[in-house]
Amino acid sequence: MSHDPRLDPEMAAAMAADPLPRTVLDGLTREELAALRSARAATVFPPPAEGVRVTDHRPEGLAPVRVRFHRPVGAVPGPLPCLVWMHGGGMVLGTPEMDDARISAYVLEAGCAVVAVDYRLAPEHPYPVPVEDCYRALRWAAEQADALGIDPERLAVGGISAGGGLAAATALLARDRGGPHLAFQLLLCPMLDDRNTTASSREFTEPVTWPRANNLYGWAALLGPLAGGDEVPAYAAPARATDLSGLPPAYVDVGELEVFRDECARYALRLVAAGVSTEFHLWPGAFHGFDGVLPRLTLPRRAAAEQIAVLRRALGNPVRGA
Repeated sequence: MSHDPRLDPEMAAAMAADPLPRTVLDGLTREELAALRSARAATVFPPPAEGVRVTDHRPEGLAPVRVRFHRPVGAVPGPLPCLVWMHGGGMVLGTPEMDDARISAYVLEAGCAVVAVDYRLAPEHPYPVPVEDCYRALRWAAEQADALGIDPERLAVGGISAGGGLAAATALLARDRGGPHLAFQLLLCPMLDDRNTTASSREFTEPVTWPRANNLYGWAALLGPLAGGDEVPAYAAPARATDLSGLPPAYVDVGELEVFRDECARYALRLVAAGVSTEFHLWPGAFHGFDGVLPRLTLPRRAAAEQIAVLRRALGNPVRGA
């Protein structure tokens, strides 16, 4: 496949030397999807970094959902701010372990704890199960703040791709259900709009990662026949929300060369218009999930540094060197 001429040259060269694997979901049966999950589960992901302690919890009040709690090793002064994190995977794939390396950087560099949610996946568990799992995990973190050593006044939600969409939806639920209070939302290339009618959603049928067909598959798995229709609630697809006021400050980023580009840009502008303090970053020449698959290259390193900086600022920890 020839690459888009706008693709960042350093990333293009890296992928020419070592092509990225492609995941094709379009047309998969439930049995084939289960086999793909099993193959992914056998993948060895980078482990948590030295200096980060990880414990898995299956709280009775969250059953059958698992949460993966990350915090710095050793004593820390006072309770830590905490990010409740949702992994990506198009609503149909993924586990918290795939983000252990990313989360380790947040813990060590942004000075926070992280609760990563192993929410249940579609299509076996369609809407509202995934977002309710995430919201229940947020409630658990707030209720167990003392036991976990975290500050319930410095809670944030965040996620990437499908997880970014779930984080945005969880923020809407927290607002509308009267808590827990959120200090911030970190929305990385979030999956926000089931309608798939923007220019970018139509343009990227063969991008580096996550083509339009995969996106249609993920939304259909989550919403069934409701996908794209008039009855989809904002807690399923946050771009559907008519009122974005009263939400926590946000950071939204997205790549120039991906399906989600336009829906993310619009959501960020709508947050600003609703009075929500928002930072938006459009990464030039970048594709979906670029910072996770090519983390050592220049543009991904810039993106990762921005995430750390905004988390430190939002959660009350000054940026290093400032």
